[in-house]
Amino acid sequence: MATAREPQSSHEGQYDPRPVEQRWYRVWEEAGYFHADEESASPPYCIVIPPPNITGSLHMGHALNNTLQDILVRWRRMQGYNALWMPGTDHAGIATQNVVERQLAEEGRTRYQIGREAFLERVWQWKAESGGTIIRQLKHLGASCDWAREAFTMDPPRSRAVTEVFVRLFEDGLLYRAERLVNWCPRCQTALADIEVVHEEQEGRLWHIRYPFADDQGGGLVVATTRPETMLGDVAVAVHPEDPRYRDAVGRTVLLPVVGRRLPVIADRAVARDFGTGALKVTPGHDQNDYEIGTRHSLGDPIKAFTETGTISAGFLVDDARRPIESARARRYVGADRAEARRMILEDLRADGLLVKEEPYRHAVGRCYRCQTVIEPFLTPQWFVRVKPLAEPAIRVVEEGRVRIVPEQWERNYFDWMRNIRDWCISRQIWWGHRIPAWYCMHCNADQVVQTATGPAFAAEKGAMPAYTDERYTILPEAKAIVAREAPARCPTCGRHELVQDPDVLDTWFSSALWPFSTLGWPERTKALQVFYPTSVLVTGFDILFFWVARMIMMGLKSLGEVPFRQVYIHALVRDAEGQKMSKSRGNVIDPLVVIDKYGADAFRFTLAALAAQGRDIRLSEERIEGYRYFCNKLWNAYRFLAPHLARGAPLPPGAPPASADLADRWILSRLQEVVAAVTEALETFRFNEAASALYQFVWHEYCDWYLEMAKRRLTEGDGPGAEAARAVLTHVLAEALLLLHPIMPFITEEIWQRLPHEGATIMRAPWPGPEAARRDSEATAALELVMDLVRAVRNLRSEVNIPAAAWLTVICRSRDAGQEAVLRATEGYVRALGRIREFRVGAAEGKPPAAAATVVRGMDVYVPLTGLIDFAAEIARLRKEVEKVDRELARVRGKLENPAFRAKAPAEVVEKETGVARELGEVRGKLLEHLALLESSRG
Repeated sequence: MATAREPQSSHEGQYDPRPVEQRWYRVWEEAGYFHADEESASPPYCIVIPPPNITGSLHMGHALNNTLQDILVRWRRMQGYNALWMPGTDHAGIATQNVVERQLAEEGRTRYQIGREAFLERVWQWKAESGGTIIRQLKHLGASCDWAREAFTMDPPRSRAVTEVFVRLFEDGLLYRAERLVNWCPRCQTALADIEVVHEEQEGRLWHIRYPFADDQGGGLVVATTRPETMLGDVAVAVHPEDPRYRDAVGRTVLLPVVGRRLPVIADRAVARDFGTGALKVTPGHDQNDYEIGTRHSLGDPIKAFTETGTISAGFLVDDARRPIESARARRYVGADRAEARRMILEDLRADGLLVKEEPYRHAVGRCYRCQTVIEPFLTPQWFVRVKPLAEPAIRVVEEGRVRIVPEQWERNYFDWMRNIRDWCISRQIWWGHRIPAWYCMHCNADQVVQTATGPAFAAEKGAMPAYTDERYTILPEAKAIVAREAPARCPTCGRHELVQDPDVLDTWFSSALWPFSTLGWPERTKALQVFYPTSVLVTGFDILFFWVARMIMMGLKSLGEVPFRQVYIHALVRDAEGQKMSKSRGNVIDPLVVIDKYGADAFRFTLAALAAQGRDIRLSEERIEGYRYFCNKLWNAYRFLAPHLARGAPLPPGAPPASADLADRWILSRLQEVVAAVTEALETFRFNEAASALYQFVWHEYCDWYLEMAKRRLTEGDGPGAEAARAVLTHVLAEALLLLHPIMPFITEEIWQRLPHEGATIMRAPWPGPEAARRDSEATAALELVMDLVRAVRNLRSEVNIPAAAWLTVICRSRDAGQEAVLRATEGYVRALGRIREFRVGAAEGKPPAAAATVVRGMDVYVPLTGLIDFAAEIARLRKEVEKVDRELARVRGKLENPAFRAKAPAEVVEKETGVARELGEVRGKLLEHLALLESSRG
């Protein structure tokens, strides 16, 4: 048992979090308190961290996500679980490659100049030097991960898991390689996942182009497009079958402007009749919807109008039978970038009289999330996972409740996506990542494996003419792959040794999908895997419900036959105080590291928890964080008040105090039981805001504002039984509150807990409080609620009629309820002390004295005589003057709001703000008039 010790802080009034947080995190980590033991007999509880990118720095989304995870892990650890929070980082393929490519660019070099092997060495070097930044920042936040187990998606154990899953999927017929449309970044020259495409609304143009009929070039169909450069890949024009405007056009042929290719006019229900002219140019090589239309109508091979670098390809110079054609005019486009090609095509359309009109048009444009280049739907050979067979069991486990998604509303989104899921493109044309474990025999695939020197056109354009030291092989779609766990020495078909490995790497999300079991040692049957899998809960944002959560469920079921986690908690977004998304361009970003340094990690964490209501985005401001720093100060000052009393009398044992007859003691101990139950229930149901709110209300408003003030009177009595009881209850309730607060505010709770009587080395391992039914006391609760209501009413009267704060009052209560009278007589000492009351009378016979302010509390008339306390005339005059001042300001604001010109010209947010000002002024005016009426009635 440890006894209390004196405070050592040099900051007597205000709690300084920085030295406390640095010291305690170091102690916890060095002592191994975060470590989970797979040999433990305690029930397991496991969370795997959503692995942050090694390129990342802690942002507000990370801060919220990891705070909520840490709350759960610390809480379960205190409940006696063998709690494992598995940490790790993601290799972040494209993001990391771009970082290192930028470094090379600063040196005047490209990755192609140094070659693949040297480039990968450079990335590993960067990872060793800079890749751990976000881990250090998570520690700054207070994350209690088992750092000895830290994993990385490209370390050897995780790489083995990736290869094993790839091979198994291939062996089960769930992997294939084919030419399909993908999101393509011409700058990064790779396929992108949908989540890696950022869609932004922007002002553009809608061009109306006439496609002449082949048999009547004076007529034709007018199509509308935002991208005239893609028309080079057109293979048809489609209209809706029920559109009467084009009923006679279906079956006819039009000519593709500037190229001359013959295009059939077809009918398809996918055409939106209300967009543009209702006639759609069909470009299967550069639009997913058009690709599907082309497939449905057997329109032949898609025509690729662009190259990998986003320039115009010579491949569009074909007729409707895909035979090469010659057109000197159209050949001018070859090699032009997309913007230049658009300019040239529009110029030619105008010259031919085929550009009917153009108009402004606002639409969403997809850009690469890393380099901001406009992405291109691009037809290219890629590896795909056949997802339908994996999705069906993943749907069932959520339907059956084996995986529960919280809030439940997200289950519908999950089902909608999973039931309409498309095959997953898992290959990327970059170097940093898991190299696809597929090889091709040069002999067996002589016509499908083409050796090519590589290097994007942009490198040459920037003056960095590549001296290629690396070669890559273009693997055509029909090449037959040898998929193996180890590099094969020879071709299993022909026995030759000339094998080349697939140059592509796997999508980062592929390795992330294995995270819950790869981090625990799979494919080995490790003890950690046996103990901690399935994991307990996953905490994540809604934006990766499909890209990560769904894929983890599919891969867990496929690889282990078991779900990866029992529950998924989906948290909301963190926005600014006005509900706007945080972005650098808006200038509204709050840096979590800055606010941690300024206000402390505990205040920041408590803010996030307090605002984390289910299904509602968080509106965050520094003012909120500052407000919870005051809560830390309140908690610290409660301990500072108690500290000198701990040194008096016999040392207090840890644990619950003996039963007390005092109503205030009984009340606060009863309320403690209610708070223990409420906080535990809130955490069980992921209602973090309700847990924080219950604790804030209890600690600040009940323990500090009421009970501590009640206990002061008894503590001044010296060492009598009343003082001893107050000292014991004050200490016990504070200690229990610290335990309840610890998962949210780990640092200050450890600091204070260590200074109180306690058992054990750290609050982290102290047992979570359990409700004690015997301490529930409805009688004491009812009595103290009456006392508090009365004292609040007296304080309000003091404020309303401007009685000086230091003045002692006379309070007279007329009550016809004998029970109320008995309670108030029993608690008269508390009423006097809390209300600063010199004379207190209560009874059925009491009457209203002259010149008294009055109010009603629970049917009881309460009077405060004012004679000698205030100058009635002066106070009435002051209030009338205040009313006049408010009336003038209210008239000004209402005049503005009633002015039609102001409402027409002012931005909506300005009008809303002025409306709020008018509402507040009206409320202030009402209060002033109430106070004035009270004084006038009291005077006479």
